[in-house]
Amino acid sequence: MKKEDTLYHIQLKEGDVGRYVLLPGDPGRCERIAKYFDNPKFVARNREYTTYTGTLLNEKVSVTSTGIGCPSTAIAVEELMMIGADTFIRVGTAGGIQPENKTGDIAIITGAIRDEGTTPQYLPLEFPAVADLDVTIALREAARQLGLRNHSGIAHSKDSFYGEVEPHRMPMAAHLLERWQAWKAGGAIASEMETAILFILASIHRKRAGGVMLLIGNPAEQMDEKELQNWNAMVEEDRQIRVAVEAIKILIQQDRLIN
Repeated sequence: MKKEDTLYHIQLKEGDVGRYVLLPGDPGRCERIAKYFDNPKFVARNREYTTYTGTLLNEKVSVTSTGIGCPSTAIAVEELMMIGADTFIRVGTAGGIQPENKTGDIAIITGAIRDEGTTPQYLPLEFPAVADLDVTIALREAARQLGLRNHSGIAHSKDSFYGEVEPHRMPMAAHLLERWQAWKAGGAIASEMETAILFILASIHRKRAGGVMLLIGNPAEQMDEKELQNWNAMVEEDRQIRVAVEAIKILIQQDRLIN
């Protein structure tokens, strides 16, 4: 690939993004995240991939949406790595798994259950999908500084949204429910759809990656209309976005001491 080449899917080339990239799933969330940058500028939009670039602490940083699921996330992350990005934070929402996971809590993802079909195309399932330690510590410190209730632990990365939220109507209901109980018994804290491939790609390409999620209840927590309104208000607070942005600032400061 030449430096001036624009990559097919994300429609970006070298120089369009910083080394630090935030990764929401929703393209509509990119502009919202970019407002936390200094001097944010829209760069490109193609399919599910929208990118803005700005600065934090005078360092170039970017946000690129991945779309839903591991296949589209793999394309975005692979192409971002090709043009120089090396530090990634997945920023999203996730369903809580443990009873103590409350709506509005922050989940800092330390590893992922590879319950999806993309990562086996890269590495055998015996290979763990694990977050970078420095990114994870930065996320925990950011959540602490912001005074947000948070949990650190394993995420369940899956391919079927409705297989999780409405398992009883699935032909494989018994199988899905049994596996869910296993994830819960094992201590997994959140269920989402993209983290596993991010961690696997970061491991293969020797990059850094972490994940921060805003939790949406858990199976034991039934939200009524008032609680749903409270949840929507929590989304408007950008809790997980603020944690991710502060974590990037921490990493920038640490990287400057090393380099």
